[in-house]
Amino acid sequence: MTLRTALGMMSGTSMDGIDIALIRTDGRDKVERGPSMMFPYDVELRSKLKRALVEAAGMENRDERSEFLRETERWITKLHVKGIEHFLEENRLSASTVDVIGFHGQTVVHRPNDGFTVQLGDGDLLAAQTGIPVVFDMRANDMAHGGQGAPLAPIYHQALAASLEESNQNCQPVMFINIGGISNITYVGEALIAFDAGPGNGLIDQWIEFNGIGQFDEGGKLASKGRVIQDIVNEYMSVPWFGENPRRSLDRGDFPPLQSETVSIEDGARTLARLTAESILNSAKLLPHMPMLWIVCGGGRNNPVIMQDLRELAQKNGVLKVITAEAGGFNGDSIEAEAWAYMAVRSLEGLPLTFPGTTGVSEPVSGGVYVAA
Repeated sequence: MTLRTALGMMSGTSMDGIDIALIRTDGRDKVERGPSMMFPYDVELRSKLKRALVEAAGMENRDERSEFLRETERWITKLHVKGIEHFLEENRLSASTVDVIGFHGQTVVHRPNDGFTVQLGDGDLLAAQTGIPVVFDMRANDMAHGGQGAPLAPIYHQALAASLEESNQNCQPVMFINIGGISNITYVGEALIAFDAGPGNGLIDQWIEFNGIGQFDEGGKLASKGRVIQDIVNEYMSVPWFGENPRRSLDRGDFPPLQSETVSIEDGARTLARLTAESILNSAKLLPHMPMLWIVCGGGRNNPVIMQDLRELAQKNGVLKVITAEAGGFNGDSIEAEAWAYMAVRSLEGLPLTFPGTTGVSEPVSGGVYVAA
């Protein structure tokens, strides 16, 4: 089977920048992982994206754009172009060596119950300015067939699980946990099952910004000095969404940010870290069997307080190991971007991207819009 060289580009709900990763793959079981990098959003673009979330909330047509949203979409796309140029230069690569770009764009609205999702990103412009074919808008076809449009990475997680080192192969079944702005999980066992798990880093980031001391709790330093206010955790966990089975996929705005003048910054960060961990355990209990190996990727794995809570909760529930993606032989910062590259190749091959057990789609379906360079 021919291997294609693919670039994946992912900008998640944390809105901190663009993850870029290169792989070679046949879109099936062959994956050769290459270099990766993160291209950050600047303060001005983050501000624009926050306004875009507000403006996009009332959208009813996926193709409609206010003047501001059109401007922001063009800005986002051009930043992706710069990111690709920088990535190729840093790794001494030529655009001619890349067969396809898997382009996610920036989600500004996601209403799965309405079959409605919008990612800002102009695939035609990206292809024209990079000279590389692009596959984008990979969520829409899933939603057109009754799916939630998320999560999409599970098919790539399944490919990664097959390549685990022997020391981890005995810990079956496996659960991949991606902690971004929202957390999601993938169960690789007798079936492939995936769904959103609850708040990830998003609420913590919003809490830090609310208190005017930065954009995130770097290294969990603030959380490590605080205490858990269990009443706040319990209040979040009482949200009806946690009782849904199957789960509806989440949007950034589904959980209200913590805004309190009476809770210390440290206690708020500690409490929200615990919420992230409890949300993941709550979700794991919905699976056919408790996964014996938890592999944590995304930015949340860099928060030792979240990792400590995950290990504590997992141990109490009979889990053998909770490890970072790196301990499993992967790059926890680039897995999502790698997944978008992998799915772009699958899209070119007409292979399914989503499945009834991952998004609730009626049958396995492919997806994505192809743009020639």
